Amino acid sequence: MAYPFQLPDLGFEHDALEPHIDAQTMAIHHGKHHAGYTSKLNAALESHNDLHEMSAIDLVSDMSAIPEEIRGAVRNNGGGYVNHTLFWDVMTPGGAEAPIGDLALAVDAAFGSLDEFRAHFQAAAGGQFGSGWGWLCSDAAGALSVQATPNQDSPLMQGLTPLLGVDVWEHAYYLRYQNRRPDYLSAFWSIVNWDRVSARYNDAREV
Repeated sequence: MAYPFQLPDLGFEHDALEPHIDAQTMAIHHGKHHAGYTSKLNAALESHNDLHEMSAIDLVSDMSAIPEEIRGAVRNNGGGYVNHTLFWDVMTPGGAEAPIGDLALAVDAAFGSLDEFRAHFQAAAGGQFGSGWGWLCSDAAGALSVQATPNQDSPLMQGLTPLLGVDVWEHAYYLRYQNRRPDYLSAFWSIVNWDRVSARYNDAREV
C-alpha cells in the first residue's frame, strides 16, 4: 500500500473485544487517532512525489531517506499509521492462549517460557514512561527480543521486525482502565491473535 494511504479496516466490530477493550475506546482509537495519523501522513507526503511509491513500512524503516523538512511528520504519523495497522492485526475476539510451532519454540529459546516472555513484555510496556509501545520483535535471523519505544517510534527504525505490539498511550486504555495500565496489559493477552503473530514471525525470517 502506497500514497495516498487509507485507513485500514479493523476486521471486527468496535465491541468485539469487550470486556477487555471497550467499544467506545475502539471507535475513538481507530476512527479518530488512527485516521488522524493517516491524513497527516498523506499531507506530509503530498508534495513529495518521489516518495509516493513507497509503502508506509519502507518510509518508516529508513528515516534517513526522508527529507528533513518532513522527517518529523513522517516519523510521528508514519509510525502511528504503521503501529496501529499492526495493532489491529494482532488482536482478535477469543484469541488462542499461546503461540504454537516455530514461534513457540523461539519464545522458549529467548525467554525460557511463555510466562517469562509475558513478564518481560509487560515490564517493558508497563515501564514505558509516558506515551509509547511495547513490542515483541524479531531480527533477520529469527532471534526474538522485547522492546519499548516512545511516542509512535517503531522497531522498524532499529532494523527489527515488530511481531506483536501493544499501545500504551493513554487513549488506548484510559476510558476502561483509567490509570491502571498493568490491568490493561494483563487483559491484552485474552485478545492476542497468535496466528497472525506466528505468521509475522515466519515472514520475518523469509526476508
